[in-house]
Amino acid sequence: FGFETIKESIESNDKSSDEDDDSGNGKLFNDLEKNAQYLNDASKTLDTLKLINPKISNNNVVLGSLVSTDKGDFFISISVGKIDIESKNYFAISLQSPIGMLLKNKTVNDTIAFNGNSYTIKSII
Repeated sequence: FGFETIKESIESNDKSSDEDDDSGNGKLFNDLEKNAQYLNDASKTLDTLKLINPKISNNNVVLGSLVSTDKGDFFISISVGKIDIESKNYFAISLQSPIGMLLKNKTVNDTIAFNGNSYTIKSII
């Protein structure tokens, strides 16, 4: 049951001959397009998560890195905000986020500046 099948079903829905009677097809199309976009976004997020291999360790910040700085800790994955991993708080961010782009490929002891703060990388796991 794909997007096009549902769209065709909505289009072929019996319509009233009374022009004042709104069959709701416009709302159905809007809802369908909105939900299709949510599904597409979720699929892309899942594809990103599948790329993370916890068995690989890098010396520089890449997708899947746990980055500890002097001002906070980050899990380079997808942008979901604060998460707890083994009783420690991390901010889950994507490499495409503003701070993620600054951290990308950095190594231990590198410093970045973000929102008026400097962050020095203490460790990368």
